[in-house]
Amino acid sequence: MRVGLLTREYPPDVYGGAGVHVEFLARELASLVDLEVHCWGEGRGVGVVRHRPWSVLDGSNDALRTFSVDLSIAAALQGRELVHSHTWYANLAGHLAKLLYGVPHVLTAHSLEPLRPWKAEQLGGGYALSGWSERTAMEAADAVIAVSGAMREDVLACYPALDPAKVHVVHNGIDTSLYRPDHGTDALVRAGLDPKRPYVLFVGRITRQKGVPHLLRAVRDIDPGVQVVLCAGAPDTPEIDREFRELFQELSRVREGVHWIPQMLPRGDVVQLLTHAAVFVCPSVYEPLGIVNLEAMACGTPVVASRVGGIPEVVRDGETGLLVPVDDDFEAGLARALDTVVGDPEAARRMGEAGQRRARGEFGWDTVARHTVRLYEEILKA
Repeated sequence: MRVGLLTREYPPDVYGGAGVHVEFLARELASLVDLEVHCWGEGRGVGVVRHRPWSVLDGSNDALRTFSVDLSIAAALQGRELVHSHTWYANLAGHLAKLLYGVPHVLTAHSLEPLRPWKAEQLGGGYALSGWSERTAMEAADAVIAVSGAMREDVLACYPALDPAKVHVVHNGIDTSLYRPDHGTDALVRAGLDPKRPYVLFVGRITRQKGVPHLLRAVRDIDPGVQVVLCAGAPDTPEIDREFRELFQELSRVREGVHWIPQMLPRGDVVQLLTHAAVFVCPSVYEPLGIVNLEAMACGTPVVASRVGGIPEVVRDGETGLLVPVDDDFEAGLARALDTVVGDPEAARRMGEAGQRRARGEFGWDTVARHTVRLYEEILKA
């Protein structure tokens, strides 16, 4: 089976959960199908073809630049028997390949443009184009994979023209050989942390979706003896970057032990930080699943997260962490939950152990890949 996997992010250029998903899915699929990955970037390697926006569009709206990459990808897919796209950055390429070559198009929905109105801040009028491309590809796809049950409900609510029978749930996964407790402390030393003091850890992009401003306001009120570590980079826009910096400066003035790590860290450093954290926090206001919560759980760390999207399908409230409703009391609720977990180390240890068992037992990438190939086979036989 000759499959084309289409994505914006692919190693070494992975900055979000969708990129992590594609990286590990591709690794597992490569032993099951004849796989060719098409992604953004320069050059070509074994099994990977990289495409860049047309130079004539340099300085143009990002949506137009994305469409130029999609055209390049579609042109390179001749000979593939099935194409599988990830995110709106690659969905149009999959749709065009379906029309051009008469092959099935599978689309994985990691997020939905209608549920991310703040993207207009980043894309301007391009947000209308990203929504158009997602809708066009979604409604014509032979199958849509939702990364959680909640995501499937969102897909059908946003795109009611879709046949529900075409929308399948395949959860994101976690590689527990890479994400497992690492009790070394060299990464903590490099980050300037006091290993004797507990810390709250956030890892994610600086976006409206990830709820970072809410977190910065919430941690003003937590136990002053707790450090706050923010592995936060890749801001969506200059505006959200400026807002983050202002809130960080305000927070640093009212409490000590606040650490911001803006650069993307090596995976080994992130694993160490996850392992030693008293609690991992995920304050997203929109999250189809949240791979980063699985990463924290696999490292044996309890999670405090917002009760949105697919997060409750990963984090079991009271068992592997605590869930906080996103309501008018959200920031105060985050602060209370963080203090609760940090303030009871024994309960936190039990939550961390339960989370590790859950991550290992239910979210392996090999399982994700097998489910995905089974869906490919069903579509090709239809």
